Amino acid sequence: MIYKTHNIHHQQRAIERFKFLINKKATIELTEKKPKRTIKQNSYLHMILGWFGFEFGYTLEEVKQDIFKKIVNPVIFYEGEFGNLVPIQRWRSTATLDTKEMTIAIDNFRDYASREAGIYLPSPDEKDFLDEIYIELKNNNIIK
Repeated sequence: MIYKTHNIHHQQRAIERFKFLINKKATIELTEKKPKRTIKQNSYLHMILGWFGFEFGYTLEEVKQDIFKKIVNPVIFYEGEFGNLVPIQRWRSTATLDTKEMTIAIDNFRDYASREAGIYLPSPDEKDFLDEIYIELKNNNIIK
């Protein structure tokens, strides 16, 4: 069951369910549900990553993995090094971000693009510019 803890009725039902499972001596899992990023947000991200790559000769994947995650947003994406035999760097997938984290990461990338690379990346509400980018990326087989 999913309960919204800001709702007093949900709180009461969650507490009752929790007590029931404790008394039953059940094995349970308690997890926080974070808001997922939106499909729109994901499409927008891929559009600006693709445009950045197109302008500078990088693939979409190179921009996403090496620039967006490792250079611009390591605080959000870097999970550390693991492995018994050799150190292995672990980086989060964008799929694990919630809407707030994704917004911060995108804003960081737009700032980086402007400040460090001298390229303006449109905001999500600049539909005409995004339409032009979409056509260019589509015509060059950068996005599907």
